[in-house]
Amino acid sequence: MVNAILGRKLGMTRVFTEDGRWIEVTLVQAGPCTVVQRKTAENDGYDAVQVGFEEKKERRTNKPMTGHFEKNGVTPKKILKEFRVEGASELKPGDNITTEIFKAGDKVDVQGTTKGRGFAGVHKRHGMGGGPGTHGSHFHRVPGSVGQSADPSKVYKGKRLPGRMGNKTVTTQNLEVVLVDSEKHLLGVRGAIPGANGGLVMVKQSVKQTVKG
Repeated sequence: MVNAILGRKLGMTRVFTEDGRWIEVTLVQAGPCTVVQRKTAENDGYDAVQVGFEEKKERRTNKPMTGHFEKNGVTPKKILKEFRVEGASELKPGDNITTEIFKAGDKVDVQGTTKGRGFAGVHKRHGMGGGPGTHGSHFHRVPGSVGQSADPSKVYKGKRLPGRMGNKTVTTQNLEVVLVDSEKHLLGVRGAIPGANGGLVMVKQSVKQTVKG
């Protein structure tokens, strides 16, 4: 059984509960994902399925990948991803993975790529305060002293400095599935998830279940 699915982040909205409260949810256009290849411990050393998401035009698919899809009897896909499965899984090429693998109340982890902010200074990237804005201080938005004198005469790794901000793979854990619409292939996840609207995300069963005491 596969416990994960690929999708596109649509954006945030809110839904109302039976007692009149409203909660923030993120909508994900999840799947359907098609099983492209079945990998087994006998042939590949591990049990997994390769799944494809979103259709791709044949004329935009190179010959090696065209042969790979034709060999398994599926149409070309834009995105391929491997999911581990149990050895007894009966999934085979051509099978579809839909939102039906989840139900309301499930805990999931959502992985995505955060928004890229480009090259950013220490104020925007790390929230530093900076120096006085007037009276000729000449210390405004710069990071300040970063190293030592003659000993050890270097800047230690990991120092908070200007650099590329965002555009990283981030996983938000233990989010609750609020709604599942199998007909429209929609998932509603409580709270915010990484990435911009339209970004690719992976929704999978949580590896750390929250225990309510």
